[in-house]
Amino acid sequence: RMREVDLGCGKALLIKESGEFHAVGHKCPHYGAPLVKGVLSKGRVRCPWHGACFNISTGDIEDFPGLDSLPRFQVKIEKEKVYIRASKQALQTQRRTKMMAKCISLSNYNLSSTNVLIIGAGAAGLVCAETLRQEGFSDRIVMCTMDRHLPYDRPKLSKSMDSHPEQIALRPKEFFCTYDIEVLTEMQVAAVDVKSKIAVFKDGFKMEYNKLLIATGNTPKTLSCKGKEMENVFNIRTPEDANRVVKLATSKNVVIVGASFLGMEVAAYLAERAHSVSLVELEHVPFKKFFGERVGRAVMKMFENNRVKFYMQTEVSELREQEGKLKEVVLKSGKVLRADVCVVGVGAVPATGFLKQSGINIDSKGFIVVNKMMQTNIPGVFAAGDAVTFPLALRNNKKVNVPHWQMAHMHGRIAALNMLAHGTEISTVPYLWTAMFGKSIRYAGHGEGFDDVVIQGDLDELKFVAFYTKSDEVVAVASMNYDPIVSKVAEVLAAGRTIRKRDVE
Repeated sequence: RMREVDLGCGKALLIKESGEFHAVGHKCPHYGAPLVKGVLSKGRVRCPWHGACFNISTGDIEDFPGLDSLPRFQVKIEKEKVYIRASKQALQTQRRTKMMAKCISLSNYNLSSTNVLIIGAGAAGLVCAETLRQEGFSDRIVMCTMDRHLPYDRPKLSKSMDSHPEQIALRPKEFFCTYDIEVLTEMQVAAVDVKSKIAVFKDGFKMEYNKLLIATGNTPKTLSCKGKEMENVFNIRTPEDANRVVKLATSKNVVIVGASFLGMEVAAYLAERAHSVSLVELEHVPFKKFFGERVGRAVMKMFENNRVKFYMQTEVSELREQEGKLKEVVLKSGKVLRADVCVVGVGAVPATGFLKQSGINIDSKGFIVVNKMMQTNIPGVFAAGDAVTFPLALRNNKKVNVPHWQMAHMHGRIAALNMLAHGTEISTVPYLWTAMFGKSIRYAGHGEGFDDVVIQGDLDELKFVAFYTKSDEVVAVASMNYDPIVSKVAEVLAAGRTIRKRDVE
């Protein structure tokens, strides 16, 4: 059992499992979810919102998203009473950053050589660097990114589009100084020479490394029609892009191309700010491949009730300008939409072009192929995040690409542990969420190729759980207003158990 208990200047989560008592912080350090509403199972508690997991005896984070662990409090039992002893500070912050090593050789290193080089500064890159330091690694770590910012919470770019970089930073600037994690911003790697272990940057700078992590993520696809280079046509990649779109869209006409997660989240965010929001999509229902037709329709209805207009089963044939600015979006169906701003969300491709001649194994779609330890075919070279395909334990080690925030964190951690030769294999259950009009859809598992959907609850009321099955087995689950069912299913799947279709029916 779990109970939230008030200790005067803050709360703790008191847990009783197998006759033992434990007390830890009561809020998930990621976005502050009440853990008492989560799922307790075999020595860990899983967050009801986004699936992060914490060890109940240490408070340590064991699955993601988020970077911090929970504070752990002392518990003693005397005469049938439970006493918890906690520091005020821990009760108030409700988070604990794990102990980390520092770099001991900073004074005598050569500027152009590092022990670990991390290309990319998203969740995968940052978690890799932090994990190395948590495990006592005290040599040089350099991260480089094309971005101008330190690592930030990228999922927020489409969910709360007017966030400033400082507000969504994953760690403050001081953190990187304290733990000697160097970040080179606005630096792009142009090639990697794996034989001599050198990364060559676009500006000609070269850096030697001992171990390498490639975590470059995705590059958004652009439109291929006339006028795509025009001003006011955006892919959302940075906080600046997102901020600019909000500014230009306020009380104006917006056209969004692609009912992807990004496209739909942007449409939801702009619906009450813009004069009009139109969404253009090739499929006849949004999210059809991912959530199935019935859930897709329910979501579409929610958007239509919030003044978003859909133009389905068509694509853009031309963007028209007036005085150098976007004026109209012309569809293949012949329809012409007024548009002051256009946001393109038609998918992405892995940012791996610079590895073409490197000898690192890349599949036909451009994904870096790794094993369960996030190693590539080249010794000492690891890869993580949206740009990789890896064996998913859940689906009999089928090689998959899971371009989601939680997975990138876990990849980064596994890569770091194996850089230190721990021999740790990845076995996490994919977990993701989307937020639109103040409502969240949570999702766990890997539903690719599902052949049936079992739905419980009420789709019209947007209170439902959908189980995605393949032959007779549940491969994924999605829910809305039905917590903590998705976290429950994730725990069952994480324990290696199979859920059959008849179980959910």
